[in-house]
Amino acid sequence: MVKQTEFSLTAYPRGFHLITEEVLRQTGPLPSEGLLHLFIKHTSAGLAINENADPSVRVDFEGFFNRLVPEGLPFLTHTIEGPDDMPAHVKSVLSGASVSIPITGGKLNLGTWQGIYLCEFRNYGGRRKLVATVYC
Repeated sequence: MVKQTEFSLTAYPRGFHLITEEVLRQTGPLPSEGLLHLFIKHTSAGLAINENADPSVRVDFEGFFNRLVPEGLPFLTHTIEGPDDMPAHVKSVLSGASVSIPITGGKLNLGTWQGIYLCEFRNYGGRRKLVATVYC
């Protein structure tokens, strides 16, 4: 069986944001066993799984990504949408557009300190559309 849900997140500011609970609200009850595949339908934001307890981890990710791919690089040619746009595309490639999580006992089988991140790389990215597919 396959169940697919498409939904939008409210607009988040630039940065790394835990969205695990929102994803669970949108997907509804999970099967006893299976797989959740989550995909973001954007090229300037990404998804990741990482630390869900200490918010400083998300701050450090933001700082690291901004140092790795800063705005205003002189060789960038795709600049019409603003100085944060092309760096956001590059960061999106680095973070990825999807995550897959096993479902066990009707719950996401994440590690103790793991959560799902929305990686928002634009200053004003707006609402982000996600597709959640549950396979069981």
